[in-house]
Amino acid sequence: MARIISMQLDIRAQTLLKALVERYIADGQPIGSRALARFSGLDLSPATIRNIMSDLEELGLVASPHTSAGRVPTPKGYRLFVDSLLTVQVIDESAVESRLQAGVSSHKIISSAAQVLSSLSHFAGVVLTPRREMSFQQIEFLRLSEKRILLVIVAPNGDVQNRLLLTETDYTPSELVQAGNYINQHYAGLTFDQVRFKLGDELRQLRDDMMRLMQAAVEAGSDAMNSESEDVVISGERNLLSIADLSSNMGSLRKLFDIFEQKSGLANLLDISSKATGVQIFIGGESQLMPLEEMSIVTAPYESNGKIVGTLGVIGPTRMAYERVIPIVDITARLLSNALTHP
Repeated sequence: MARIISMQLDIRAQTLLKALVERYIADGQPIGSRALARFSGLDLSPATIRNIMSDLEELGLVASPHTSAGRVPTPKGYRLFVDSLLTVQVIDESAVESRLQAGVSSHKIISSAAQVLSSLSHFAGVVLTPRREMSFQQIEFLRLSEKRILLVIVAPNGDVQNRLLLTETDYTPSELVQAGNYINQHYAGLTFDQVRFKLGDELRQLRDDMMRLMQAAVEAGSDAMNSESEDVVISGERNLLSIADLSSNMGSLRKLFDIFEQKSGLANLLDISSKATGVQIFIGGESQLMPLEEMSIVTAPYESNGKIVGTLGVIGPTRMAYERVIPIVDITARLLSNALTHP
């Protein structure tokens, strides 16, 4: 959509929009026609600039605040700027590489990546940690009461996870022992995702009620093992408190910190980003998982041994210096991939 609109704009309109966005990012103040003529370097009269600004406003790319005759970019204007008009800065990789802790555990490297993103951008840095596929050594079904079963999962390292299963059938203790023995005998040492794949044909040979019990166990077991391994590391949330665009709106700040605290929506957004290639930019309310008009998030996936294992990014105001944040995110993702890749 942004590219279609950019094709509708002539060079003068694109130059003025680019100058307006860059100036507004720098100053945070609505830009008037005379100031825009000076910043853009175009030899145009204020009247001509006003006419072009009116056209941009009709396209939804700029808006006029009630308190000023100047104009500001809209999220749609930011989107066109980022997609078609942005000139990305060149960032010294050594500034990122020197801050990433080398020769330490993966968790510490990931935590340092979040800190790097925060310190270089002056916003909040976030990293979705790799999702480990954890296997199980043994499971056991314990009957608690009618149609309530406790699933006990023992990992190879001895860690124990418990999950409550609510079933439609009242299984006898002997049936639960039989089901546990079947899974332990055939699938111990596998992940629950692998068990789910293997069970497809084999479960058809079992009774319907036993099949439902094992399917429920696989789903609950997968959730139990993965819930301990996937998390979002956040650094620099307090940086956002000093940003005037955000601190003046306590409602938005509360929503943002609720997202930070719950993490689930943020993790889903980062997980979606991991399925894309390269840097992704979500401006304002474009993402339903982080529906804040005043906020944007710049993300990129990172790898380990050639496989995408997570996503990282920067969360900041819509009025952020995208030309600087984009390469920070891109370089950090690449250097984190290198740090997590083992020969």
